[in-house]
Amino acid sequence: MTQFKHDYDFDPSHGYTLDMLTSLQPPDAPPGFDAAWSERYARALTVDPRPVLSPAQESHPDWIVHDIAYSSTDRMTIRGWLLTPRTGTVTRGLVVGHGYGGRDAPELDLPVENTAILFPCFRGMSRSAAPPISPNAAWHVLHDIDKPSRYIIGGCVEDLWLAVSALLALFPQAHGRVGYSGISFGGGLGALGIPFDPRIDRGMLEVPTFGNRPLWLKLPCIGSARSVQLYARRHPEVLEMLRMYDAATAAARIRVPMIAAVALFDPAVAPPCQFSIANALPKNDFNQIFILDAGHSDYPENAAQHQALKDRVREHFKAT
Repeated sequence: MTQFKHDYDFDPSHGYTLDMLTSLQPPDAPPGFDAAWSERYARALTVDPRPVLSPAQESHPDWIVHDIAYSSTDRMTIRGWLLTPRTGTVTRGLVVGHGYGGRDAPELDLPVENTAILFPCFRGMSRSAAPPISPNAAWHVLHDIDKPSRYIIGGCVEDLWLAVSALLALFPQAHGRVGYSGISFGGGLGALGIPFDPRIDRGMLEVPTFGNRPLWLKLPCIGSARSVQLYARRHPEVLEMLRMYDAATAAARIRVPMIAAVALFDPAVAPPCQFSIANALPKNDFNQIFILDAGHSDYPENAAQHQALKDRVREHFKAT
């Protein structure tokens, strides 16, 4: 195990060795898990996304950058950015989810070609601010947590599905060739959303959260889980509700090629929760687990490891 000097009052590796991490399994699904998510997906697909494009301030030699707005469930308007290649033909689509810090700009260095890339800001965050939803992660993660069917995380997964709908409305030729990539918060949403959306043909989850909720509620961290842990002290019944929003349980149902990039040390998303998601993916020749020394942290091998990960991503999302 790689050890890092740090100032946290807890061990961000939580004492888990690599063997311990790779042996973790996802929690069993609660009754009605598959039916509830399948019904939620079916309802989301009744929404017409009606994507609207406008010129963006950003410019790039390889990409045409658009501002985009589309309709989601609960009459939410989701805003973000759409990138289209300046040369070549769009043959694939890619939705890119953000972390719990939100998103201020699109990523202009993703290693994909012939791909339309949609960067949504999930409801309540950044360009999709929607009071009374707080844009602060510590409060956002608690929004409607006492109303299981209305919990904000479910709505954000619906925003992901409607992002796919918006891409396909604009680029119908990408049908069957839409991928999803998400980091941290966006990684957890991807694990929850991908298994129930047959339009997504592959995915990448980097240091994903919301996995193995029993551990997620117990292991110390500085991330959004900390807010829910404090809430759970007063409302221990929340664990039963959160079983319906367990990204590791959902990941066991993913049947498309995946990359899971998971960290051995992470102060924001406990590594056992990340590995519970990665380990849940079916063992086959298509799925890859990429191990990072650390997540949500700078470290000596950061640049080299992320370059190696980018090379994997390039092959994974190669346009066909």
